[in-house]
Amino acid sequence: MSYDFDRVIDRHNTDCIKYDAAVKRGYPADVLPLWVADMDFQAPTEVLEALRGSVDHGIFGYTEPMDSYYEAVAGWFESRFGWRPERDWMVVTPGVVFALATAVRAFTQPGEAVLIQPPVYAPFTGVVKSNGRTVVESPLTYENGAYAIDFADFEAKIADNDVKLFILCSPHNPIGKVWTAAELRRMAGICKAYGVTVVSDEIHCDFAFPEHPHTPFLMAAPELSDSAVVCTAPSKSFNLAGLQVSNIWIPGEKLRRAFQDTLNATGYSGINTLGMAACRAAYTSGGPWLDACKAYMRANLDYTRAFLAERIPQIRMVEPQGTYFAWLDCTGLGMTADELNDLIVHKAKLWLDAGGIFGSCAALFQRVVLACPRTTLQQALEQLAQALNG
Repeated sequence: MSYDFDRVIDRHNTDCIKYDAAVKRGYPADVLPLWVADMDFQAPTEVLEALRGSVDHGIFGYTEPMDSYYEAVAGWFESRFGWRPERDWMVVTPGVVFALATAVRAFTQPGEAVLIQPPVYAPFTGVVKSNGRTVVESPLTYENGAYAIDFADFEAKIADNDVKLFILCSPHNPIGKVWTAAELRRMAGICKAYGVTVVSDEIHCDFAFPEHPHTPFLMAAPELSDSAVVCTAPSKSFNLAGLQVSNIWIPGEKLRRAFQDTLNATGYSGINTLGMAACRAAYTSGGPWLDACKAYMRANLDYTRAFLAERIPQIRMVEPQGTYFAWLDCTGLGMTADELNDLIVHKAKLWLDAGGIFGSCAALFQRVVLACPRTTLQQALEQLAQALNG
């Protein structure tokens, strides 16, 4: 089957934050948005058909995932990653960020320390601070255009701050790093030695490139089965974020009970009916669409790399190993962070993700979402080039 990812779909006036929230969030009305991590592509036909079937049935009562739902989700991870999580491990939440906040409350006490690795997805910091916990940073090192873990700093920060919880981003957003099994095991070993619980956000796992395969954390470090959580969702893979369904895997009974009790305290008690139908259809039948989508976005990445090299060599793209982001190192422009953001927003008329939201160490970087038709990407890069030339 062929898929038309070149098709431009007008998303204006659909209440989507990507296109309709610019003025509300302080941006000019005419910016071209390549910021928030959702796609400008329709979900797979099989997902749309499943949703139509649910709508035609016409009853949207209380729902909970039955065995067919679990089989679809677990079968996906078994076929794609060689890892089959068990039925009892599954806890369904309305989103991964919701699950991260729940984990912070369930596994730590107010004031206790939670470790993150900036530059990293901004809500990691938000869910820690907003729940009255202490953020401890072990920044990734950046040298010769590549990121790595400073394991000495990682261990020292845990030991010196009595860290209770580590939130891992795997694959890492925004830098596109896919951790190797060896790197995961080494982090796991340090966490085990200091009694640190690990919550691994693996929402971008389906976008690891073949030469950099994703390894689920619990597959790499089964010895942490009593003290680790893996967060997954179909939302990034199949563009289903608005349907609010995520699948959280918690092998340890004590840990799972604490998480479930905290989840219950929020009043959340039932999965989104349409989200469940979409998730099951995506994991059952959406594989060919996803593979084609990944190939298209890999081509978008190649286009971006070539464009920058030819037209804007001062901007360096950090080579990703996965995700659908281009992480741009703009230090070569010789600008301050404010000057860079003014250039992007007011001169190039682009809405990108300014690097500073991922951590102060990334103030001179920009994240570009490549999940869009090629013509949209071409327009964005041309606007950036013209703004710089001007």
